[in-house]
Parts: sequence; C-alpha cells; structure tokens
Amino acid sequence: GWASLPLPWVIALGSVLQAWAGAWVVHRTVGPTPSLNSPKDIASAGLLGGFVVRKANRLENTLFGKTQFRYLALEVVNVRHPKEVPTPAGTGERFTPGKQNYLFVLRPQYGREIVLSSRNGDEGIAINGIVAAGLSLGIVKPYYVRYQVRPGIIKTEAYDPTTQSLESILGKGGFFQGLEKSQILPGINLKAALSFELSAFRSNLTGIEVGFLAEILSAKAVIMPFAENKSTFTSAYITVYFGSKK
Repeated sequence: GWASLPLPWVIALGSVLQAWAGAWVVHRTVGPTPSLNSPKDIASAGLLGGFVVRKANRLENTLFGKTQFRYLALEVVNVRHPKEVPTPAGTGERFTPGKQNYLFVLRPQYGREIVLSSRNGDEGIAINGIVAAGLSLGIVKPYYVRYQVRPGIIKTEAYDPTTQSLESILGKGGFFQGLEKSQILPGINLKAALSFELSAFRSNLTGIEVGFLAEILSAKAVIMPFAENKSTFTSAYITVYFGSKK
C-alpha cells in the first residue's frame, strides 16, 4: 500500500508530479517558453502564489477511531485572475496588460487533521486528511507601472490602459507603491486537503499538501476591469512544507 512505499520512490514520484504541474501552470499563465532566471521571474510566472505557516497539536480523544490533531494555519496568498497574461515590456521586465489591482488574501484557519495512514517507522509515507475554515482578509491594492511620458521623463502611477499605451510601459512599479490606497474585503474560507508526510527522520517533517479551497469575499474584487470579476473563488492547490515534529 501507500504506507509501505520506499521513501526514494515517493520523493521521485512527487518530483515528477510537481514538475508536470509547474509546467502546466507556466504554459497556461505565461506561455510555452517563459524566462525563469530569477526569483522575480518565477513569481511573475505564477509558481509562487503565497506561503503558509501551520501548526498541529495532537488531541487526546480520537475521531472515528483515528488519531486527530488541532490544525492551525495562516495563509498569505496572491490571487490571480484567470485572464492575467504577463507580457515582456521593452526593457525585458514583465507586466500584466489590463490588470488594475492585486488581490492579496490573509487566511487564518482552524480545523482538524486526522491520521488516515501511518508511516512504518521511518519508511514509507504518512497520509493525513485536513478540514479547516476561517475568516479571510482580502486586500485589493492598485497595480502600479513605470511608463515613459516622453523621452527622458518616466513616471510610476497606477495602471490605466486608457492613458498609458503598451509601448510606453517599462515595467511594474514597486511592491509597496499604492499600499495606502488599498481596499479591505472581509470574507470566509473553507478547505479540504490530503497531507503526504515524506520525512526521512522522525523529528523532521517534509511533505506535500494537496487540496481544494473555496472562498467568499464581501464584494467583487476588481482585478481586471475589462474581464469578469467575482467575489467567490475556488481553487485546487499544492503546498510543499518543511518543519519539525515534537
């Protein structure tokens, strides 16, 4: 069964699946031949959608006869619109035509993690099921670009496709520019996932969490004004995590 698979085989299979998923995401969001020469290029390609801090405490009582943990997590993610297609500017930097705002979401979550299949000592893989929910804090931040007004004059302003031609744009603005103009959208989220623990040593944790998340915000988040924008979001995700176990 899954629990008795040798660790090297599990890691190899996980690497293949991760590479395939990454290639599919790049092809869908950026194109068939993106440049991934720096962390900034990787983030622009959509491969780094956010990060999560999670903690699980074992509970004394069981659930359906299974060992259970109290699951706490905090996710910080960049929600992208399906129509976003990063495009190289004249300088080689990437920007997204038609994008008006970023949507960042903070998701504190509380739930349960249940042991479905334990590892045999330090061999094989442990599989846990996770169900969690929590409040969401959506932050809609203006998308800034650097553009050339005329030769020698460069400005950085919120992107406005009606006044800034594609030919004049030199690249994205700074990350913190326009932060004071952000709009807050509260909401709720719910996720269900499977966690595959791949650690080779009992005190260390290395694994992959694969799941589905649904989220509702209090109003539509206008990311791209010339496309359909929603207040509800659903997504499948893969999270690679590292940590320790006490």
